[in-house]
Amino acid sequence: MLISKMLPRRTLLKALGATVGLPLLDAMIPAGRGPSRAFGRTAIAPRLAVSFIYFPHGAVGDQWIPSAAGAGLELPPILAPLAPFRDQLTVISGLENKAAAAPPVHAITPATWLSCATPQVAPQPRASQTVDQIMARKLGQDTPFASIQVATEVSGGEGSADRIYGSGYVKTISVGPSAPLPMEHDPRKLFQRLFGWPIGLPGRPMGQDHDGGGQSAPPRSVLDLIRADAAALHRKLGPRDRAVLADYLANVREVERRVHAFVPAEAPGGARESSSPTRFDEHMQLMFDLIALAYQANATRVTSFMMAAEVSDQQYDFIGVPDSFHALSHHGNSPAKLARLARIQAYNTSVFAKFVGKLATLPDGDGGSLLDHSLIVYGSNMGNSNLHGHSQLPVALLGGGCGRLRGNRHVRCPEHTPLANLHVALLNAAGIPTTAFADSTGELSL
Repeated sequence: MLISKMLPRRTLLKALGATVGLPLLDAMIPAGRGPSRAFGRTAIAPRLAVSFIYFPHGAVGDQWIPSAAGAGLELPPILAPLAPFRDQLTVISGLENKAAAAPPVHAITPATWLSCATPQVAPQPRASQTVDQIMARKLGQDTPFASIQVATEVSGGEGSADRIYGSGYVKTISVGPSAPLPMEHDPRKLFQRLFGWPIGLPGRPMGQDHDGGGQSAPPRSVLDLIRADAAALHRKLGPRDRAVLADYLANVREVERRVHAFVPAEAPGGARESSSPTRFDEHMQLMFDLIALAYQANATRVTSFMMAAEVSDQQYDFIGVPDSFHALSHHGNSPAKLARLARIQAYNTSVFAKFVGKLATLPDGDGGSLLDHSLIVYGSNMGNSNLHGHSQLPVALLGGGCGRLRGNRHVRCPEHTPLANLHVALLNAAGIPTTAFADSTGELSL
């Protein structure tokens, strides 16, 4: 069943300042141009979604790098959680980023991952624009947000800032045309940004009256506000679109419920907001789910995420590793410490794998999924963390890239191949013709 009038791709459900974007529906595809008919020539053709997922402190080399090059991946322990997605996984080894190799070892590491250019020392931040922001200019032209930058931790531990570069480059992996871009670490603020409606503060149940004020608190869910609009749309849709819409709205409600329950580990002033702060692992998973929801709602097509802060003091006691992440990264080649560090890194990959799996379940037109239409870069700007090395960087690519990416292979580059060669390839894969970027010497074959 087709509705009599095609829905615009940017159809929104609105009420009282709240705005809920919609997933791609059959009703948004021109009549006679169903999922199997010349889909790529329509204005609603699948569009690339790009994610840059960063983890600090490199990776234990022999636990990350596959033993054999070429097709047919044999995944080492840190990458093992990605086995279900092997056919859309490419592991790249041999890359180096010389721009990150500066005396303040951590201070510029994150911000140079996607720029491959050392920032200038100046009174105001001056750094080269990162790949994600170059892509955002093209891919984000018809979405509410050209890009979204998120993180889990506000900043790292002692030593993350530097007297020369300050703290501006250590807290972000995204740099705009003139300055580093802040990363949003609070899921409540991110949800409000996506849907225009604030999540209630912890300790004050939503939907109840304010004490002594006589005014009602905000509705329990943003979906309560747009219920009438959603019902009207539901009546116009065919059976398959109704199912897609129902699943999507249920996902919005579930993520909103978890965001409402979120309690930061520390308030901005450093004081505990609650005796039961949200666990770090739950925080990580929630940020991934918000990124997936942003793609599904067509809010953006470009995201970047710092899974943990550079020089992170986070303890992973929930997986039996009570050590500080950064302290453990200086393992001194101790077998016991290397084993615990690899356990953290494999755990981070397992959380990332849930995000990949989520994208694989979300339809995105032409019979494909969001994962089929994604280009995801998962990696770090440090190789051997014990030496603060910026060679042999851990890099993995996930997704189908709208048909532009091959998978199930290990690309072993010559040692010290510039990371910028990968960025040239990524820009071309995103439809941005590029022959050179930063210190590139060519284009990596994807």
